[in-house]
Amino acid sequence: MISNQILQSTLDGLKSITRIELCIVDTDGQVLATTFSDTDKYVSSAIPFIDSAAESQTVGNCQFFKVFDDRRLEYVLLAEGSSEEVYMVGRVATFQIQNLIVAYKERFDKDNFIKNLLLDNLLLVDIYNRAKKLHIETDIRRVVYIVETNRDKEGNDIDKIKGLFGSKSKDFITAVDEKNIIVVKALEPDEGYDIVNKTAASILKAINAGSDIAANIAYGTIVNEIKEVSKSYKEARMALDVGKIFFEDREIIAYNTLGIGRLIYQLPIPLCKMFIKEIFEGKSPDEFDEETIITINKFFENSLNVSETSRQLYIHRNTLVYRLDKLQKSTGLDLRVFEDAITFKIALMVVKYMKYMETLDY
Repeated sequence: MISNQILQSTLDGLKSITRIELCIVDTDGQVLATTFSDTDKYVSSAIPFIDSAAESQTVGNCQFFKVFDDRRLEYVLLAEGSSEEVYMVGRVATFQIQNLIVAYKERFDKDNFIKNLLLDNLLLVDIYNRAKKLHIETDIRRVVYIVETNRDKEGNDIDKIKGLFGSKSKDFITAVDEKNIIVVKALEPDEGYDIVNKTAASILKAINAGSDIAANIAYGTIVNEIKEVSKSYKEARMALDVGKIFFEDREIIAYNTLGIGRLIYQLPIPLCKMFIKEIFEGKSPDEFDEETIITINKFFENSLNVSETSRQLYIHRNTLVYRLDKLQKSTGLDLRVFEDAITFKIALMVVKYMKYMETLDY
């Protein structure tokens, strides 16, 4: 469970303090970490020690100690030397490694719990029972972030985020698939969405540090109970998808800012096609020429203001009116009329949604 790198780092640290040579082997006698090179002369003696009932033993100039994980033999520690001092160092090292096993098991169990919590794989009673066992607070405010980069996932992305949050036990950083990193962030009672958004910006900055490859971040709403964490996660997932469709220029997207895009995203495709057919009689609004599309978008950006739109397009007011009249003849919708403008705007968004869905692999 513990990586060989961690075991090696632990032995190196102990040796630097005690000056005692140490080695760890698994139950098959394979060396996992060591501070000295000539381990073969001792490892052969570890096999009979593993099968014995003794928890510690001295063989020649080496002392052996069994390291247990909940009564199950996990490792054998070798300490070179036969003195009482070496024995004490061996006992301390054994105690240290057993504590590492417990810590890593708890960390693994917490990560597994959070993943199942996000995916709604736990019964309500199990959520609270396991949270209590893992010493996870159940009644604090939390929000879920999803971090997605447009590159193959690199292990140091998670490390960057963990470095940002430090060792604060109330926060959890994990991944439920190969594409995204999930952050379950604990919030103080007085922290609101302004702090949530600033944290998203900090995550974005950490991910992009030293890289020219951008990342996108989405987050759900703030929840007050651990049982609602999956709700915030689902909202963040929806925000990530809706952001790709309707807010391509945003690197940070919040669920509570999706507006009508959130409603359109939940429409069945057959209903969307029926709507477009009824409004435009089979013609798609994205089939208009580039000039017309630019005019429409700029008109909406300026809240249907003819004068401001013509000014920003560097055209005469009458030219803009002509274009709007031409559009009205072809679609039956006058964008200068609020109701027609709303219908046209929704239609454009529906078409973007349908095109996005067509690109997905089912």
